[in-house]
Amino acid sequence: MQPLDPGEPQSIGAYRLLGRLGAGGMGRVYLGRSAGGRTVAVKVVHPHFALDEEFRARFRREVEAARRVGGQWTAPVLDADPEAPVPWVATGYVAGPALSQAVADHGPLPIRSVRVLGVGLAEALAAVHGLELVHRDVKPSNVLLTLDGPRLIDFGIARATDGTASLTSTGVSVGSPGYMSPEQILGKAVTGAADVFSLGAVLVYAALGAAPFPGDSSAALLYKVVHEEPELGSLEGDLRELVADCLAKDPAARPTPADIANRLAPCGAAALVGAGWLPGALVEQVSRAAVSLLDLEPSRADPAASGPVAFSSPAIGTFGPPVEPPHDASPPDGSPRTQGSTPESPPPGRGRRKVSCTVTLTVAAALAAVTVGGGFLLDLWPGTGDNKTNDSAASRPPVSDGTPSSQPGAKVNQVPKAFIGTWKGQITQDNGLAGGQFTAVISKGKKGEDVVRTSTVLGPFQCHGVGKLVSGTKARLRIEERTDKHRPSTAELCTSGTASVTYTLTADGTLRFQSQEEAAGNPHATLRKSG
Repeated sequence: MQPLDPGEPQSIGAYRLLGRLGAGGMGRVYLGRSAGGRTVAVKVVHPHFALDEEFRARFRREVEAARRVGGQWTAPVLDADPEAPVPWVATGYVAGPALSQAVADHGPLPIRSVRVLGVGLAEALAAVHGLELVHRDVKPSNVLLTLDGPRLIDFGIARATDGTASLTSTGVSVGSPGYMSPEQILGKAVTGAADVFSLGAVLVYAALGAAPFPGDSSAALLYKVVHEEPELGSLEGDLRELVADCLAKDPAARPTPADIANRLAPCGAAALVGAGWLPGALVEQVSRAAVSLLDLEPSRADPAASGPVAFSSPAIGTFGPPVEPPHDASPPDGSPRTQGSTPESPPPGRGRRKVSCTVTLTVAAALAAVTVGGGFLLDLWPGTGDNKTNDSAASRPPVSDGTPSSQPGAKVNQVPKAFIGTWKGQITQDNGLAGGQFTAVISKGKKGEDVVRTSTVLGPFQCHGVGKLVSGTKARLRIEERTDKHRPSTAELCTSGTASVTYTLTADGTLRFQSQEEAAGNPHATLRKSG
């Protein structure tokens, strides 16, 4: 836990803040205490998300859904204010390590502990699914270990059936590489069976200390989940059989949470926990954590009024498609990360082509550049086929049927009115591979100022960028784009740094987008104004 920085609030809502547990692209998490002495985790979103009415509405729905989740094996939502200037939610604080941290510190759990873990999580999922919700992000860092059993946390991305997303919603793909189900990765209908797949992967991690789909990049992990069988190592007996059933590629072939609980322990998790379920070293760690809470006092910081969180990064407006809550920053192979820690920089690449975080997310092209077992990954996404052309100009579709609306004329020092608005279209790379849905929001601004926000979405993957005006005419803008650090992008599949791009108005009213980022395949698109 970090002490509060000067300028950060001393309280949020009715909760006195004791320190900061973590921070990320979506906001910050604080440790707080109520007037009655209860310790809570207070999650506060970044102020720029609060400006997005669609995000705020989604946050409101998710809080309402999370409030419905109860049961012995979950951390309850205690309070929330979706209408606050900066929305926040408070959940019960669990004084125990995440499974990821426990395995990092002490190694794999004993098999009996794994069985108890499985029963508790299965009972938690049974309660969640009984409310017609899907958790969608069951993973080691969302499982906390306490003396009286496991706790499944982070229901901020669960979706209720009433509202904009249903239990079998298509195209809502949230999760973490290596623990996502195949149907989540492929953007297909997601049901409670997706959580069962993730639970199976979590149990393998708990028992072996490694995820069942190892890999050194997100692309490799996603390919393995879709196409390859899990690596179950030394697991044996009925536990191995159960985990294999959970990890079936076909959702209909997976057991239900009730089936899992019954196969592991018909007597239920509570009966097993009562006799003790954690190894001695973990019992000591959990006990120390619980005792340390009693002595916590608010960290010393310059006085600040209760209210909105002070963020050092500038707030930005609503640009591009709404983003989902952030995923775990753990390395893709399932290696653990300290709970609440801030994300580290991704490991250096291996010379493969990545996609541009500033302009595009062309997953097919990213996978085409990653080799597994000597083969190119060209068949994860429908429609990519076996096209291995990398430089054929004939394979590139025309970016527009139109011609520039006028020849480049006198230079301008600000964005012409004709460019301002929201533009959308499909990205294409120079090798002919199709990319995702590209959105560029161009706003007023002068030379040297940020005037463009971009988002590219394909299935569960997102890349976001921001660009400043370098030069322009009435018909063409030259923009220097960079990674938008305030919106989470898909690790490993988005490049960082800057890229030179142009936006050119055409006679047919479209906008021609062209990037000069060779590492991303020089993506281009014909954009149409949508607002």
